[in-house]
Amino acid sequence: MSMRILLTGATGVVGTEVAHRLRAVGRERPHTLTRVARRAGDDAPVCWRIGAEPAPAELAGHWDVIVHAAATTRWTLGRAEAVEANVEPLRAVLALADQDTHLVQVSTAYVGGRRNPEDLKGAEFEGYRNGYEWSKAVCEELARAEHRGPLTVVRPPLIVGRRYSGEIRRFSGPYTLLQALVSGLAAVVVGDPGGYAEIGPVDEVAALIADAALSPPPDAPRTEVLAGGRGSLTLGTLLDVVCETLNECRAAHGVAPIQRPPIVPGESWDRFFLPLADQYLSPFQSQAVKLLAMFQSYTSMSEPFEPTRTVEDPAAVMAASVRYWAAAKPRLALARPEPWTLLARAA
Repeated sequence: MSMRILLTGATGVVGTEVAHRLRAVGRERPHTLTRVARRAGDDAPVCWRIGAEPAPAELAGHWDVIVHAAATTRWTLGRAEAVEANVEPLRAVLALADQDTHLVQVSTAYVGGRRNPEDLKGAEFEGYRNGYEWSKAVCEELARAEHRGPLTVVRPPLIVGRRYSGEIRRFSGPYTLLQALVSGLAAVVVGDPGGYAEIGPVDEVAALIADAALSPPPDAPRTEVLAGGRGSLTLGTLLDVVCETLNECRAAHGVAPIQRPPIVPGESWDRFFLPLADQYLSPFQSQAVKLLAMFQSYTSMSEPFEPTRTVEDPAAVMAASVRYWAAAKPRLALARPEPWTLLARAA
């Protein structure tokens, strides 16, 4: 008898890959997969606005495995928004599980990183960097406290494209940096050049999740971490790889290279440069500065994560992701960077 598996967030960046992976191994490990998304897609998953409406009738009955990959990943979520977007949906999913259901909860590796209450948003989010990260920590606690059955928590780092092709469902998160580099908005990068910057290819994230779903349920809650560990990129190396790969793409089209921006330590930026932003930058530039500043703590970790599954050769992964982005977004990738202009605001 095949397992009955429920996958939420089935049309998202991670969920799409998990569904692909589960289908690929379906003959070896038979199972029936039901996919759920907030909106019906081209291949018609079950439509359910999780946490905002009752579960559809077709989701009734026992589930052998529930893979909960649905999440709102915006770093700008307020606390109430984060609860509504991520915590309440988990409560709704837990209502579908019983004591024999293996819950695979997709979290983030940054839940396990160092917390600093003095960080931006630290007071509001108890030392976590933003509402998304905080809500994932709350979800882990909720799953451990209220789920009666087996539990596996999967923690990926910042997610980029597939290892060899760079393909990904949509561009978000780290891809903001690519657009900022080619547009000229990233006049500097804030962080520690030697700090660790953890990335993971989406196909390896999906493989870890699918393997957890299809493996025998654990006797006690377990946590799986996908990361490069000591072999992860430093911020300086990451920036080199991104700029070199972008310039290879630009050279192939006869376009001038972009310049690698300098890296400014976070303390210097916060103390000396950031106070001047609102006074001398345009509103658009100022907003870009604040957005890019949210990456600072993600690309300047003093210690890498301890992986249970290691990302090998992350530089090659990053280069493949940049090439795919450049091919998909040629107007952006080949754009001529616009230098910053300083404005004297009226008193």
